[in-house]
Amino acid sequence: MSIPKEPRQLMINLMYLVLTALLALNVSAEVMNAFFSLDNGLKNSRVIVEKNNEQVMKAINTQADAYKNEKNDKYRENAKQAIQLSNEFVGYIDQIRDELFAKGQGPSKKDPTIPKDIRNKDITTRWFVLGMDGKRGVGYDIMDKVKETREKMLALADNDSLIVAGFPLDIETLPATTDKKDWVDFKFRQMPIAACFPILGKLQSDAKSSASAVLRYCAQQVGGTDIKFDAFQPAISAPKGYVIRGDKYEADVFLSAYSTQADNISISADGRSLPIKDGIAHYETGTSSPGTKSYKVRINVTNPLTKEVKTYEDEFQYEVGERSASVQLDKMNVFYIGVPNPVTVAAAGVSSNDLKVTSSGITMEKDGSAHYIVRATTPGDATITLSGGGLPATTFKYKVKRIPDPIPLLGAQKQPSSIPNGQFKAQSGIAAVLENFDFEAKCEVVGYMVAYQKKRADVVEKTNSGARYNSDVQDMINKAAPGDVYYYNDIKAKCPGDIAARKLGDLVFKIR
Repeated sequence: MSIPKEPRQLMINLMYLVLTALLALNVSAEVMNAFFSLDNGLKNSRVIVEKNNEQVMKAINTQADAYKNEKNDKYRENAKQAIQLSNEFVGYIDQIRDELFAKGQGPSKKDPTIPKDIRNKDITTRWFVLGMDGKRGVGYDIMDKVKETREKMLALADNDSLIVAGFPLDIETLPATTDKKDWVDFKFRQMPIAACFPILGKLQSDAKSSASAVLRYCAQQVGGTDIKFDAFQPAISAPKGYVIRGDKYEADVFLSAYSTQADNISISADGRSLPIKDGIAHYETGTSSPGTKSYKVRINVTNPLTKEVKTYEDEFQYEVGERSASVQLDKMNVFYIGVPNPVTVAAAGVSSNDLKVTSSGITMEKDGSAHYIVRATTPGDATITLSGGGLPATTFKYKVKRIPDPIPLLGAQKQPSSIPNGQFKAQSGIAAVLENFDFEAKCEVVGYMVAYQKKRADVVEKTNSGARYNSDVQDMINKAAPGDVYYYNDIKAKCPGDIAARKLGDLVFKIR
C-alpha cells in the first residue's frame, strides 16, 4: 500500500495500526484467561464427584458390615483400591501441573494463581512432546500412566462390558483429519501453557469419574447402596381365601421385602410360634363352620445394620362358606376395547374340567386352567355366565369402554408451561401418553398444527402429520427465542381399537 505524504494522515494511520494491535492483544488475553476459568470449573466438578464417591463408599461399608461374606469383602476392597488409584493419578498430574507452572516463570503479579508466560508454546512442545535434557517427552509418561490406571481400575470392576464401554479415563482415538502422529502430539504440540492446564485437569476429572463407575459397580455387587428396613408389612400367601366347609384353610405367612441373607425375624399367629424357612412361615388351621374367620400375625424384626428390634402386627381374614362361583378381573372391573383383558374364573368346589364359561358382548379365549383373555370391540354391556359341576347358572355383568383419552406431551411438559429454549428445541415431536392406565397399550399421534407467535410479528402456522416434526415444522422450532410462544392445536391420536382419530386438545409453550 502507498504511504501518505501528509503528516496528519500518516499519524492517523499509525494510530489505527497501534489500536488494532492492542485490540488483538486484549482478545488474546481474554482467550488465555478463559482456559484458566475452564480449569477452575473442572476443579469444582472434581470436588462434587469426590464427595459423591465418599457417600457411595460409606454405603458399601455399611452393607458389607451388615452382611459379612467373602464376596462383599472383596468388592469393598476393590472400591477402596479404586479410590486409591484415582487419588494417586490426581497426585501424579498435580506434580506435572506444578512443574508446568514453574516453567511458565512462576506466579504473575496480577494473579498469583496464573503463571507469567501463559502464551509460550515452545516450552510445552519441547517438554511434553519432544523431550528435554535427553529424556523423552513428559506427555508419553502421562499416556502410559493413563493406560496403566485404566487397566487397573477396569480389573476392579471385573472388566464388565458396560463399564468398559463408558469408562471416562482413556486415550481417545485421533480424528481422521489430523496430521498428528499420536495422542501426545495431538494434545500438547504448539499448545500455549494456558491451554495445557485444563487438558491436565480433564484427565484428573476423568480419573475421579472412573472411580465413580467402579464404586457403583461394587455397590451393586454387595447388594445396593442402602438397606431399608423401615417399611415392613406382614403378608400372607394362601392357596384360597374362600374354602368349603370341612376343608382346611392354609396360608404362608411372610415378611414382604425380607432379605434371606439375614436370619433376623420371628413370626407367630394367634400367639403360636411358627417355624420359618427361607423367611417364610407356614400356617394352617381347621374349619368347621361357615362365616368370616380372622387371625393375628406378629413379626419381630432385628435390623442387621442397627441391631434395633421392631415389631409389626396385622390381622388377616378369610371366608368359610358353601359352594359358590366368582369371576375376578385381574386389572379392573371394566373391559377395554383394543387391548387383551385378563380374567380369572373360579368356582369353589367345582372342578375346572366341569366348569362351563359363556359370554355375550365380548369374546373369551382360554389362557390356562382358570384364566381367560377377554377381547371387546363395541362399547356397552357384557356378561359372563358360569355353570356346570352342580353350580346353578350365575351371570356377572360388566361395562365395555374404549381406552381413555391419552395426555398430549412435549417431552415431559404439559401445558400451560414455560420451557427453556434449549429443552424446547431438543424435542422431536408430540407424544400421546396414557397416564395411570393399567394395560399395555400405546396411542399414536395422527397429526396437529403448530402456530408460531414471535414478539411483534404475525402468527405463522404449519400442519404436521404424525408425531415427529416434519421439515417445515422443525425449521419453525429451530427459530425459537426467549419470549416466543408456540401453540400446538388440534392434536389428534388413535388408540388401539379406535376407528377414527380422537381430539386431545391443545398445548401452549412460552420460550424462556
